[in-house]
Amino acid sequence: MKIIPVIDLLNGEVVHAKKGQRQLYKPIQSQLTESSEPLAIVAALLALYPFTQLYIADLNAIQKSEDGYHTNFKVIEAIVQSYPQLTLWLDAGISNNTDLSIWQKLNIRLVIGSESFAHIGNYCSLRHHDENFILSLDFMPLGYQGPAELLANIEYWPKDVIVMSLGNVGTNLGINADLLRKTIGRAKSINVYAAGGVRNMDDLTTLKEMGIHGALIATSLHHKQISSEQLMALANK
Repeated sequence: MKIIPVIDLLNGEVVHAKKGQRQLYKPIQSQLTESSEPLAIVAALLALYPFTQLYIADLNAIQKSEDGYHTNFKVIEAIVQSYPQLTLWLDAGISNNTDLSIWQKLNIRLVIGSESFAHIGNYCSLRHHDENFILSLDFMPLGYQGPAELLANIEYWPKDVIVMSLGNVGTNLGINADLLRKTIGRAKSINVYAAGGVRNMDDLTTLKEMGIHGALIATSLHHKQISSEQLMALANK
C-alpha cells in the first residue's frame, strides 16, 4: 500500500487542514520542523521517510474566493524543480480547460475534484485532455459534493480514485471505513486511495486489509504518530 504525504498550500504557506473548514485553516505546526514554508515541509517529510509521491492542494486555486485570485504556481513549480524524484499529485480546483492549461506546463499528475463541477457534462469535456489524471470524490462534512452521476457511475472514473473524506481530515477521529468499503465494493479494477482521518499504524493496517491501494496522510506524520520505522515495516509487508 502506498503512503502519500499531503501538504495544503494557502497564500504560499503550508496550513493545517481540518474538517474541510478552509476559512479556519492556520499555518501548520509540525513536530518535524519549526517552519511552515513549503520547501522546508517537503524536506522534513523526506527526512522522515523516502516518499516517492506527494499530494498538494492549492487552496487558493480551489477556493477561487477573491477577485483576481492568485494560485501557488510558483511555489509548486519550485517543489517540482527541487525534488524531481517526487511524483506530484496536484488538486488546483480545475473546472475547465483554461484551468487545465495552466498546470499542464508542469510535470505532475493532476487531481480532478468532484467538488469543482456542477454538471457531469463539464467533467466529461475535461477528462479527455489527460488520461493520467486522478479523480477525487469529495465528501464534505454534510456529504458528497459534485455531480450525482459522477459518484453513481464508475464508467466515469479513471484508474486512480481518491475517496476524500474532508470531514475526517485533521481530526484524529479515524478513517471513514463504511464509505471506503462501499467504494471498494463498486470499484472493480480501479485503484482506491483513502484520504482523511488516518491516525496511526492500526488505521493503515485496516486500510491495507480492506484492499485500499494507498493512503493520503498529513496530521499523523506531523504529530509523529507514525514513525519512519513503522512506514518501512509497512512497505516491507
